[in-house]
Amino acid sequence: MSEDNLADHWETRYRDRTRAWSGKVNPTLATVVADLTPGTAIDLACGEGADVIWLAEQGWAATGVDISPTAVERGREAAGDLPAAFVAADLSEWEPAGPVDLVCSSFMHSEVDFPRIEILRKAATWVKPGGHFLMVTHAEAPWWSALSHHDHTHLPSVEQDFADLGLDSGVWETVEVGVREREAVSPDGESGVLKDGVILLLRAES
Repeated sequence: MSEDNLADHWETRYRDRTRAWSGKVNPTLATVVADLTPGTAIDLACGEGADVIWLAEQGWAATGVDISPTAVERGREAAGDLPAAFVAADLSEWEPAGPVDLVCSSFMHSEVDFPRIEILRKAATWVKPGGHFLMVTHAEAPWWSALSHHDHTHLPSVEQDFADLGLDSGVWETVEVGVREREAVSPDGESGVLKDGVILLLRAES
């Protein structure tokens, strides 16, 4: 599917809903990042900006990038005066002004095909020496999701994502590659457990 269709898909999804997500930070991202020293950060496919806003609240100078202008505008409005910036752009084309201390993504999956691994691999090059690259993924579909009732083999394992990234082990130290479980509540109020894949890498000092 073309990049135009990808943009249309996500813009329509956001535009047709008052709010697509909870407005709360991804708990797994928050737990991992809590151990890092704040600096500059870029959040890939930031959606309505909850992770960006949380990062800013923790002292990060954070930038969120998403293909949907509606999502980006909601993030900008919610951030208020926090040190958070939002950019509406296609990540396959966008580049930051300079390197940053943290590049992160939460659940960067899509029903529409897009060059996911290529984008993530490129984004890793934006990390400063001594900085971190963090991916949080769906290790399995949420139990309430339609995906959980159908074939969801298109959700790669965290080990497969790590292998597909193919980052130079001489440049990157592997801090964590694994699955974390967390308690969650479905949109219908049902309690259960979610499994998140975590890839946390440290770029070697020059």
